[in-house]
Amino acid sequence: MVARWTVLPTLALVALLSTACVDPGAARGGATSAPAGGPKRIGFFGFAKANSFSAATFAGIEEYAKANGATAEFLDPNFDAQAQVRQLQDAVTAKRFEVFIVQANDGAAVVPPIRAAVQAGISVVAHFTPVGTRYDTAQPQVDGTVTLIDVPTLNGEGLGQLAVQACKSRKLNPCEVGYLEGLKALPLDNARTQAAVGLLKATPGVQVKAQLEGGYTQESGRKAMQDVLQREPGIDVIIGASQAILGAEAVAKGKNIMYVANGASRQTVTAVREGRWFGAYYLPVKTLGAKAAELGLNKATGRQVPDTNVMTDVSPSVSMGTKDALAQVSGEYDE
Repeated sequence: MVARWTVLPTLALVALLSTACVDPGAARGGATSAPAGGPKRIGFFGFAKANSFSAATFAGIEEYAKANGATAEFLDPNFDAQAQVRQLQDAVTAKRFEVFIVQANDGAAVVPPIRAAVQAGISVVAHFTPVGTRYDTAQPQVDGTVTLIDVPTLNGEGLGQLAVQACKSRKLNPCEVGYLEGLKALPLDNARTQAAVGLLKATPGVQVKAQLEGGYTQESGRKAMQDVLQREPGIDVIIGASQAILGAEAVAKGKNIMYVANGASRQTVTAVREGRWFGAYYLPVKTLGAKAAELGLNKATGRQVPDTNVMTDVSPSVSMGTKDALAQVSGEYDE
């Protein structure tokens, strides 16, 4: 954990998720570049439209765009890294947008089309997850891009720390922990998982008893939790994406399990405040979508913007933690 996390700062991603109660639709740009000085068009290459985190991000992007004379469109790869690469390539060739905001499903795979976008004069904002092969830094890994990143390894360490706090809150020794990884096919999730599990395994008295894919839906969370309980009925703590935790909680109803969620929905915050869940990694998702749009449009219009931006630094009220830490937030989207 970095030193500034005196109270654990603000997820899955994290993570990572059912449809949010925001409209992911958007105004569509034309097939040719906009005239100089004309309305700017933002292409949002999100994880998936069916992902509540991405949908809430787009709500912030679209709202900021409309307020500033721009348009925004959500291009949906549905968690498919290669589909996202093709969408980026096609958008560069067609000159459909002046701004790209990219939630990379695979940071390495999107590097070539993003380099091409920069060379074509498109302003590119890497949002939430890094573009490149390193998942331990918020610094741009492609020259000419701007980042607004939640560093995945720090996110994983934060989730691990919350789980350790949960174990200590009940003085459990040993404390049995289960980790529900998002999607094993995503490098982002692998980096986060390695950081979280590494911290847990290095903590005396903590035993990682289950580690399996939990996904980003309540259904995938239910299935994963069924598997966990069959193998490890005495599990004490479960970590996972907020959507998966909602499913896991339903399966384990009546069991005295502490949940640590990677998410920031209203349902997540409510569950922590009510004491049903021990803690959550919180990010103001819609606000951060608007911030990405602000950075991209400012760069596209020739204004100076910082190259490196860390999500946990955007607002001093952003926090990660337990009931007290989340007392002043409510969540910006619904699962």
